[in-house]
Amino acid sequence: MKLIEIHNAGFAYGENEIFRKIDLSLEQGTLWCLMGPNGCGKSTLLDCIIGVLHLREGKILVDGRDVLSYKPQLLAQKIAYVPQVHDRSFPYTVKQIVLMGRTASAGLFGSPGKDAEDLVTNALRTVGIAHLSARSYTQISGGEMQLVMLARALVQQTPIIIMDEPTAHLDFRNEMVFMETVVNMIKEHNIAVLMATHSPNQPFYFENKGLDVNVAAIKDGGIYCHGVPSQVLTETSINEIYQIKSKRLTHEDSHNGQLYQIVPIKTCER
Repeated sequence: MKLIEIHNAGFAYGENEIFRKIDLSLEQGTLWCLMGPNGCGKSTLLDCIIGVLHLREGKILVDGRDVLSYKPQLLAQKIAYVPQVHDRSFPYTVKQIVLMGRTASAGLFGSPGKDAEDLVTNALRTVGIAHLSARSYTQISGGEMQLVMLARALVQQTPIIIMDEPTAHLDFRNEMVFMETVVNMIKEHNIAVLMATHSPNQPFYFENKGLDVNVAAIKDGGIYCHGVPSQVLTETSINEIYQIKSKRLTHEDSHNGQLYQIVPIKTCER
């Protein structure tokens, strides 16, 4: 079942065209990794999907319905959003921030019940930050904050989660924790995930874990390539997308089969 459909999407800030003729679809139980250089329009496209920005042309359907027809609360029951950066203005506890993920279901003035409390507890355990439950979220690291945002998306219990470069501020271990959690969420709950990332090795990781994963790379305002990571993320495509000379390595693993990694070597002239 197609949960997100993007048809002939185009966007511009005034005369500055950001992207055009974007066509993508996200099905239940699948993962799309959106790639491309800074400024190519990845975050802008995500903002159009969650209704923050409006396309210049084309349309976006969420669960078969134009995204512009949704009221914010109803859209929040369809899509959870994990931003790259989250402003921390008030000293809520980590538990309170995660509990806010139930707002779309409980209503603005509804009170969370025991079921919601249990969901929060389980989500904090799932992402490995149960020990931070009572901490002020203004006093935790940027990496820990991203895990809080993932836990909040979990308790929102939506069929779709959109993530904008969610591991950008995570250390090496917490990046792995984050990606392992995403794998488990998709496998256990059959959700759909659309994630912007700069790392070509993240799509490989998800593919190595047996997920139904695809890559869409934006370059020069359009889709340069899309498909299964092992098929489209090559030394040639990495050069074209990022102007980086790289080497793609293949490793035979007895448990996971063929594993792929991109190793950067040097930048190329534009």
